[in-house]
Amino acid sequence: MVERTDTNMKARVFVTLKNGVLDPQGKAIGNALHGLGFGGVGEVRQGKVIDLELKETDEAKARASLKDMCEKLLANTVIEKYEIELKA
Repeated sequence: MVERTDTNMKARVFVTLKNGVLDPQGKAIGNALHGLGFGGVGEVRQGKVIDLELKETDEAKARASLKDMCEKLLANTVIEKYEIELKA
């Protein structure tokens, strides 16, 4: 589903490291959680979330534009993967 406010769409992009890429920040978070007594936590991977508002009414065009943004700037596709969500 897509949220529209007149001519705007809202999107959320999740960027995370690809499997097999070392994640020292995720490791540090996991170690800190264990130190705080959360021993049941397994592997931790961290990432980032980017919220965008687009002046677009066509969902296909919005997705294509977001993919282009991810490939050119938002994600380092050598080591990161991304997921696009058009918000409802």
